[in-house]
Amino acid sequence: MIKLRKTKTYLAAMAMAAGLAANGQALALDEVSYGTNWLAQAEHGGFYQAVADGTYEKYGLKVKIVQGGPNAANRALLIAGKVDFYMGGPLGDMDAVKEGIPLISVASIFQKDPQVLLAHPDAGVEKFEDLAKLKTIFMGKEGYTTYFEWMKKNFKGFKEDQYKPYTFNPAPFIADKASAQQGYLTSEPYEIGKQAGWTPKVFLLADAGYNPYSTMITTTQKMIDTKPEVVQRFVDATIEGWYKYLYGDNKAANDLIKKDNPEMTDGQIAYSIAKMKEYGILESGDALTKGIGCITDERYKSFFDAVVAIGVEPKDLDYKKAYSTKFVCKGVGMALKK
Repeated sequence: MIKLRKTKTYLAAMAMAAGLAANGQALALDEVSYGTNWLAQAEHGGFYQAVADGTYEKYGLKVKIVQGGPNAANRALLIAGKVDFYMGGPLGDMDAVKEGIPLISVASIFQKDPQVLLAHPDAGVEKFEDLAKLKTIFMGKEGYTTYFEWMKKNFKGFKEDQYKPYTFNPAPFIADKASAQQGYLTSEPYEIGKQAGWTPKVFLLADAGYNPYSTMITTTQKMIDTKPEVVQRFVDATIEGWYKYLYGDNKAANDLIKKDNPEMTDGQIAYSIAKMKEYGILESGDALTKGIGCITDERYKSFFDAVVAIGVEPKDLDYKKAYSTKFVCKGVGMALKK
């Protein structure tokens, strides 16, 4: 009965908003903020799209995107109640459970994490497991303690002495044919191609089996308890924004991205969108039939089991406190895909 009443309240609010809009009457919008995890880019496009084309306003929201970056602390702002939503991930969710911090992810915009390993095109690396033949793999500390542990456990040949710290400079990788480098599907291959004059081989960790959710909508338990209809409207509007960004006119959204991040180029944006589509970053698995943003218990558990097996998370962690499935997997926005 409680769930039914909440559903009716949400529908009534949407009907009222539509009616007032149709009559030209001003409607007070609920103001919320979303903190991203890095500087503005195409990987944030659906959020900017929903701002640019009025989708958030259609859902009765005024949304401020709080840009992330090297000096940003948007997760801390979420915990402090200074932003309403954050671009989180499952490892961060699980850490919050361990720390007793009531953060909940309510949607996963990316079904595949865009983390990749890159190899030279002429190094004899044709499949993921061939990376074990290389002398060096440049990785950041987080990758070394997570997916590299997974690689060593699940494939033969990967060994500790392959690891070298990645300093976010591709020059050592470009100069060493017997090396691989971590990267993001939508950025490093593009930049390396420009610098080196050749296209690196790309191996998506998600397609090899290491497959966390990514680019999530994370909020607080308090927000869910006190404003569940606002959470639902933000999730639904964001999903619509992503379908429109991928398949509609995204110029206004890209203009906002470039305004927030003046170093972003049209070429990089176009490359990123193409790769997100090619690799099914947003649309694969459950999202193909249930819509962008989908989270399922089975999928979340599979990643939890994977990180327990490599000692990253404790087996007795109550990981189900880290996410909710009730706001997604409803097919919202799928009709917008052309």
